[in-house]
Amino acid sequence: MKIKTEMKWRADFALALAAALLLTLIPATGEAWQQGRAPAQPPTKPTGQEAPRAQPPVNKEILKVRLPRAKEATLKNGLRIIVLEGYNQLPTFTMQMVVLSGGLSDPPDRRGLANFTAALLREGTKTRTSREIADQLDSLGATLTTDAGLSSLTSSVTTSGLVKNFDRALDIFTDVIRNPSFPTDELEKYKTRTLAQLQLQRATPNFLSWERFNQAIYDEHPAGIVSPPLDSLQRVTSADFARFHSAHYLPNNAMLAVVGAVTLAEILPKIERVFGDWKSGAAPKTVIPPTPTQPATKIYMIDRPGSVQTGIVLGNLGVTRDDPDYFALQVMDKIVGGGPAARLYLNLRQAHGYTYGAYSQFNSWKFRGTWYAGADVRTEVTEGAMKEFLYELKRVRDEHVTPAELDSAMRALVGSFALSLEQPQTLLQNIITQKLYNLPADYWDTYPQKVAGISAEDVQRAAQKYVDLAHLQIVAIGDASKIRDVLAKYGTVEAYDSEGKLIKATDSK
Repeated sequence: MKIKTEMKWRADFALALAAALLLTLIPATGEAWQQGRAPAQPPTKPTGQEAPRAQPPVNKEILKVRLPRAKEATLKNGLRIIVLEGYNQLPTFTMQMVVLSGGLSDPPDRRGLANFTAALLREGTKTRTSREIADQLDSLGATLTTDAGLSSLTSSVTTSGLVKNFDRALDIFTDVIRNPSFPTDELEKYKTRTLAQLQLQRATPNFLSWERFNQAIYDEHPAGIVSPPLDSLQRVTSADFARFHSAHYLPNNAMLAVVGAVTLAEILPKIERVFGDWKSGAAPKTVIPPTPTQPATKIYMIDRPGSVQTGIVLGNLGVTRDDPDYFALQVMDKIVGGGPAARLYLNLRQAHGYTYGAYSQFNSWKFRGTWYAGADVRTEVTEGAMKEFLYELKRVRDEHVTPAELDSAMRALVGSFALSLEQPQTLLQNIITQKLYNLPADYWDTYPQKVAGISAEDVQRAAQKYVDLAHLQIVAIGDASKIRDVLAKYGTVEAYDSEGKLIKATDSK
């Protein structure tokens, strides 16, 4: 029975993958791209007559696939075990402990504590030094990483390796999770490294833009923090880490997900041996603060004297991960800025030559994420680029996308989804996402159909709802002496230096 189940899963997966490859290999941007040349001019309003379709629509029947169901167990202390069995033919595994406390659980005066704690886990335990941990992992050909986002709901520890080394990797993995010592000398080294990284970030235009954009969107919400605050980094102690760890790293506040050439029956006794006596407790409840109301459109200018280009980012609040508009917004994003076949790229790069690339992206979590677009353009074309960005945002709100654009976006999204299933880490994250966001059990089975079911009307509705031109937050980084007057044409300008400090506010003209 096990062999038949695995064979069926592989056959279903092969069908989906073949469909995806077929869909993604068909040219997706019309006659000009088929002939190897870019469109001669930017997109214009529809003429009322559709061009012949360059490719067939997505075949919704061929997209049906049932992904393998994970097997689950729960230890007496509340630790949930989730195993995706026999995923691939390679003798490997990936295992991730997800602690249901992250940056959103940070004390207000210790922002970044969850992130710091996760980073220090592998820097020493009660029985291993950081060097011993690294050497033992190297000897096994295994990896071990930790993570906790500054505005995330979770912290995680992940290890990967060969199945034959599962027991020894599990031993190190368990030690790091349960017995970190947070040695003072390693903490000081970590502070020094992190401080240097933070200082280096401030010389990076993309970081400065991202920092200002998030602060504009989220204000005092934790999501407005994109890097650990310096004062918090300097203030934290090993005792802070130990308190956070003992309060949040609890079996009843965690789940352990495993994918690879393993079975639940094989590894459950091993997991119970090392985690069965892990004591549960009352983990503090993470409160997700509401996202703020968006202010009227404002331009945030970051001055970089002498810069020969302007980095532009503009966007709004988006949706939560379980929002019904998620798929419509995903398709809209693909059409507007999801790659070299998207409107922004064809307009700003191909038609006007303003930039090497222009893109858009959206993020979503348990709180509302963001939708934004951006590009780095030559300083002298800042005004032209602003006009074209706003033109494309207005166009997707005011007009239906074309059938060809809709088909191309669906083809790209479904194709990349199917290809991603080749990676064990992707399947692992899919399982974790489904659990964290309480998504339906068949969520990933029906993902292709949900994407293929989005209509032009759905895309326009999502654009009108989330591409809010009256509350657009715009960040521009460049030489203020050359771009200030241009930006002031679009609204109130606030000027900042590279340290994020307000320089001056200028009324719109």
